[in-house]
Amino acid sequence: MSEREDEQSHPWTQLGDRVWMLRTDPFGLNTGLVVGTDRALVIDTGAGPEQAARILDAVRGLTDLPLCVVNTHSHFDHVFGNAYFAAHGAEDFWATDRCAAVVRESGEEQRAEVGKTEPAMAENRGDHTAIHPADRHVSGSPVDLDLGGISVTLFHLGFGHTDNDLLVGAGNVLFTGDLVEEGADPGFEDSFPAEWIRTLGKITALDDLYDVFVPGHGAPVDVDFVATQLNKMRSAVRVTKVAMDEASVDMTKAIPILPYGPEQSRALLTRLRTLAHWKWLERQGSSN
Repeated sequence: MSEREDEQSHPWTQLGDRVWMLRTDPFGLNTGLVVGTDRALVIDTGAGPEQAARILDAVRGLTDLPLCVVNTHSHFDHVFGNAYFAAHGAEDFWATDRCAAVVRESGEEQRAEVGKTEPAMAENRGDHTAIHPADRHVSGSPVDLDLGGISVTLFHLGFGHTDNDLLVGAGNVLFTGDLVEEGADPGFEDSFPAEWIRTLGKITALDDLYDVFVPGHGAPVDVDFVATQLNKMRSAVRVTKVAMDEASVDMTKAIPILPYGPEQSRALLTRLRTLAHWKWLERQGSSN
């Protein structure tokens, strides 16, 4: 089989030397694959065993090397395929230490999110439906993984989409998880919007190292896209905080002028109100 025919026979998009991306439903997840000479790294495993099986089948269409896994953050659509991969020989599941803790703490609660798409996972019924947190942790300093002929860097730049987002750099490609979102609004439900802006700024400063940025969902983007997301989020947070500071104004009136759809605008407002309440409680506690 020629190299051109081989490229056409598999569903992967090659982004760099030994670096690929695969999009699978449900949730339009982008899974990354980095193939060394000794082993291969899978980035995010899907929302349950059914999706994980499709991902692993695609992986095995490219390589039969031993596998390790990294989870970019603790949301179900990125980690619920871990048990399937573990059962099929994958070793060394990497994430931030906080990601592993959140998966342990909230994994059972997150099962409800896949009730329609992966009912067996939702009901903890059948094979490979256990919650499987990462067993290798990134805490503080970056971690370099030598796959043989290519090294991958795992690093945390700060809070953002969650409090446990991990970035994965391979060659000229940076996998950002849901810190970057293409084709849809960012997800604010358990985010840290002010810190997210700063984290995006740190990502844009890496443009001398990376020129392809792979979001958790959507098409790969360049650094200009990341900068645009940063500026849009900064504007949205500013508008929302002004509305929150105007005690006499119904804060929901800010929703129509935010640069997002109604659902995520409301999620941003709710999240900022929640975080502001936490900070108020912390100040009250420290003053007693």
